[in-house]
Amino acid sequence: MKTIRLGSSTTQVSRLAYGCWRLADPRRPASSATEIEADGRAAVIAAYEAGYTLFDGADIYGGGQAEIILGRTLRAVPGMRERILITSKCGVRPAGAPAPDSPARYDFSPEHIVASCEGSLRRLGVETIDLYLLHRPDYLGGPHEIAGAFARLYDAGKVRFFGVSNFRPSLLSALQAAVPFPLLVNQIEISLAQRAALEDGALDQCLEKQITPLAWSPLAAGLLGDGARRLLPAQAQYRPAPIVQCLDEMAAARGVDRTTLAYAWLLRHPSGIVPIVGTTNPQRIREAVRATECPLTREEWYRLLLAARGEPLP
Repeated sequence: MKTIRLGSSTTQVSRLAYGCWRLADPRRPASSATEIEADGRAAVIAAYEAGYTLFDGADIYGGGQAEIILGRTLRAVPGMRERILITSKCGVRPAGAPAPDSPARYDFSPEHIVASCEGSLRRLGVETIDLYLLHRPDYLGGPHEIAGAFARLYDAGKVRFFGVSNFRPSLLSALQAAVPFPLLVNQIEISLAQRAALEDGALDQCLEKQITPLAWSPLAAGLLGDGARRLLPAQAQYRPAPIVQCLDEMAAARGVDRTTLAYAWLLRHPSGIVPIVGTTNPQRIREAVRATECPLTREEWYRLLLAARGEPLP
């Protein structure tokens, strides 16, 4: 698979990332823990063999079980750990933790950042996380306190690189002003059905500061594909029909499938968007790589944008 530089670093990563959220999906009906883990390991191996080198996870995925599955797979496949980059995220705390009456919340306190990282390291069975992200903005997060936690993890050799997820450009700038090393990534939702990053300055900032945009839900939770759908509440308002129609028409003309073009639309942007492929179907994991060999023309890119907008450009 083709590669791209990760942020302003000299490290290269695959043009597509593999997302580990669904490796331990508890919503799968009639599946035992053993079956879920076996399917998860098969998905990770399929991604690795297809050339994915960036694997994206988080401490809350499957209550930590997704990291355990990834870690066990790393130990089972010789040389895999040395050839991939592991991403994890922290900061989302569910209701009931640590006390029964604790609300669901975000937590960027230094103590939680460090403890979460150490927990991820244990579950993964590794000494270092390559890329560590703050998951969703904590309204009480102080940039200098966060910077101190990052420095502790970096100095201890527990994290190589840092970034953020779902951050507004202004908040990323405030944090970067306090952190002494570059933040390499902003992981945000980007797809033909969710185009806010084109307008709210997020992708502009990525271009200016050499920050890699990692696109979560690049198929709009499956609405732009033909596989399983796992919609978040905000995604229920998306209107994919005109986008799918345009994708299908273009796909038929080019002899590819619609998901290839949906990924290719993201890859065409000059900020270097890296879509996160989240399916656990090995065949679909492999097929997604076709998008890296399917460059869109400017006209094709804008045709899809206009279909997604449903109205002319201003």
